[in-house]
Amino acid sequence: MTRSRNRTALLALAFLASATLYAQEQWTWPEKPKNLQVLPKDFTGQRLRPVMTGFTRALGVRCSYCHIGEEGKPLSSYDFASDQNPNKERAREMLRMLGSINEHLKKITPSSEPRVNMWCHTCHQGRPRPATLEEELSWSYRKGGIDAATARYRELRGRYYGKAAYDFSERSLNTFGHDLLEKGDHTAAITVFAINAAEFPLSGNVWDSLAETYLAAGKKELAEIYYRKSLEIDPQNENALTQLRKLQTKSPG
Repeated sequence: MTRSRNRTALLALAFLASATLYAQEQWTWPEKPKNLQVLPKDFTGQRLRPVMTGFTRALGVRCSYCHIGEEGKPLSSYDFASDQNPNKERAREMLRMLGSINEHLKKITPSSEPRVNMWCHTCHQGRPRPATLEEELSWSYRKGGIDAATARYRELRGRYYGKAAYDFSERSLNTFGHDLLEKGDHTAAITVFAINAAEFPLSGNVWDSLAETYLAAGKKELAEIYYRKSLEIDPQNENALTQLRKLQTKSPG
């Protein structure tokens, strides 16, 4: 009986402790937000709430992206009025820019109704930085070579595939691969075109690009194999036909 009472007492103390902690950590939107510089200064917390929620959804971020606070900690521990996080000022400038763009759009006679507007998600689509897939891969390539670029591709595809954030069609990798080919990095270009061929095996164009890169690298036998592969899929591929004729003409015997 004594053990049962002790256990009940301990549970009661634990409940009271957790309730006290919850009360301390509970956070509500302030009636009068502080340090508003772009949004109207008379904004109430209830009017500010959907705006801030819209920002986080448009950029795919959490409060700590722009404010002083540690992810996973209660919002009551955040310093929302502080300007120490540089992303906060960037967000303000982006909001000013958005207003300027929409004001300018009002001066343009629309091609049809309804008139379009710019919003944060128009460009960001759930990303903090509104870059194209080719740009993301190029940045990674410059920093860490083709291994870093392909790792970045896998990361972005795993996180954003099926969403509007990036163009994961064959076009993006094809463009990136040709950029590498123009730089003369044949090994990197072959890696990218091989990934594209694996992703889109029924596209004659991706096999044609892979063949083109092998030809530029001096690997004519592999180039011929992949030009033929491209023609199997797309018999009207004039480039593959032309290149195969040239390869056969230059072949001995």
